[in-house]
Amino acid sequence: MKRIGVTGHRDIPVELHAYVRAALRDAVRAAARADEGGLEALSSLAAGADQLFADIALDCGAELTAVIPSGDYEDGFTDPDELARYHCLRKRASREVRLDFPRSTDEAYYAAGTYIADHCDRLLAVWDGRPARGLGGTGDIVRYARARGTPVTVIWRAGVERA
Repeated sequence: MKRIGVTGHRDIPVELHAYVRAALRDAVRAAARADEGGLEALSSLAAGADQLFADIALDCGAELTAVIPSGDYEDGFTDPDELARYHCLRKRASREVRLDFPRSTDEAYYAAGTYIADHCDRLLAVWDGRPARGLGGTGDIVRYARARGTPVTVIWRAGVERA
């Protein structure tokens, strides 16, 4: 079974939504075609890129593995719609990996990102190319994945800035 993971920004500029959605769908479909043994998609189900990827992967027939960074992870969802989406995706996951962090900290987010990078054949990064804003941010996970030799596909359009 081929495994594909995601890391990415929570806040994707509106003008980039269609582009990111299409690029994620193309990448997931390509991964599914490349391996007749099925596809596993790894995501922490955070708002933004993680949830978008999980939705697309499930729509494409992948098995979803939810990587939950901490015991209080869902307390970090401040938008009720994003929390509801998290619950829905989590219920649809075939497998759940819960990391042993009681609280959502930068270390817990970093551990979840590195877990995904360690357990996938390719990492999709919805990333503006800038350094992480805190430990465990997208830039940190991309750097980690590249250092360990995991192929990374960056999904972003040049000239688009994040707020």
